[in-house]
Amino acid sequence: MVAVVAVALIFAGFGSLALIRIQSRRDTVRDLRRQAQGIVELVDDAPATRAGAPALAVRQRVLQRVLRLEGQQIVRFTTSGQAIDNPPAGVSAADLRFDHLSQGQTVSGVNGTLAYAAAPGTTARRVPFAVVLTRHVRTGGGAALWLLVASGAALLVAAAVAANLGRRLTRPVRDAEEAARKIAAGDLAARVPEPADDDELTALIRSINSMAAGLERSRGLERQFLLSVSHDLRTPLTSIRGYAEALTEHKAKPGRAAAVILSESRRLERLVGDLLELAKLDARRFSLDLRPTDVADVVAGTAEGFRPAAGDAGLVLKVDVSGDGIATATADPDRLAQVVANLVENALKFAGRRITVGAGPGEGHVLVWVEDDGPGIAPEDLPHVFDRFYTVARTPARQVGSGLGLAIVHELVEAMGGSVDAEPGAGGGARMVVRLRAA
Repeated sequence: MVAVVAVALIFAGFGSLALIRIQSRRDTVRDLRRQAQGIVELVDDAPATRAGAPALAVRQRVLQRVLRLEGQQIVRFTTSGQAIDNPPAGVSAADLRFDHLSQGQTVSGVNGTLAYAAAPGTTARRVPFAVVLTRHVRTGGGAALWLLVASGAALLVAAAVAANLGRRLTRPVRDAEEAARKIAAGDLAARVPEPADDDELTALIRSINSMAAGLERSRGLERQFLLSVSHDLRTPLTSIRGYAEALTEHKAKPGRAAAVILSESRRLERLVGDLLELAKLDARRFSLDLRPTDVADVVAGTAEGFRPAAGDAGLVLKVDVSGDGIATATADPDRLAQVVANLVENALKFAGRRITVGAGPGEGHVLVWVEDDGPGIAPEDLPHVFDRFYTVARTPARQVGSGLGLAIVHELVEAMGGSVDAEPGAGGGARMVVRLRAA
């Protein structure tokens, strides 16, 4: 800012001084020309000023008075252009251009800071002469001094304003830099104070704070998830180890122990498989075979596969895909079956007496839903049930699946160009609704 002000002052100051000097030269030369011409006219009119006085004497006295004036001089010259008298100091014979003066033209110019003007005339004896007037041009030296003083004051003010603005503008940047350094070091609770102004810098600060909040929340969810997964891994491992030790010590029936070990091994296999599936989904390293798919057929076939599990849990499984107008959707049949299976498994955890699985047309979509009559989902949890690492506060009535099914559902549905939402059920409980693109 100081540099900009300095450059502007230099250009404005020197430009103004140059213009003032040019205009002063013009005004001075113009005044000298007018005065020189007026003196010549006065000399020419001298015989008429005094009645009865000889014209020669009158002209002589007028010229003598002119000669006594400061900055004025009479220079006589011959008709051939030779000077009889010496020109005034600072003006040469070449500057006077006697050839122009002989033709009755007024001559003027500027030598350095000295302006001059010469007007031609003739004496009483018909000797040509020129009245030469000189004057030093005012170059604006005083103005230059005041300009320097004003420029110095302006630069001081600009420096003060620049320092103040610099502190005000860079303080948020320094705060943002410090907060970013803390966040990079692992302090996700660090935040940047938001200024009152609503500008680009404020938007940047809000983005940094939002990023930090998201990272902090993700870390908390990740820790919660790791605790949950650790528990889910430890529980079947404890059972497997316990029954294996019992078999070794001949304290358990082989058939019973083998059944428990097989069940818990499958549970571990499912948990590890879901973790690998999430990793593949996150890296987008999975394939999709999108084509027009009979949603009713996929939903009905997948849901019927869970009827024995529902019966063992004392639940009623209702499949509602018999209505008219169920359209086909653009989906991968295998991935859609995986989505339905994960949703049904989630419902099996929390359902009290019944689970309803259905499909039907929507506004430009094909809907698939799974509803249970369990304890439901708190309103603050509804937007987050499909987030990774998120665990709701409700306690499952039974352990089914790995607990990662809803996150996998969200990734698969979005990959197929659809969406999934959690809603309160019509009679309590929870309702998961998948919207697929109609084929």
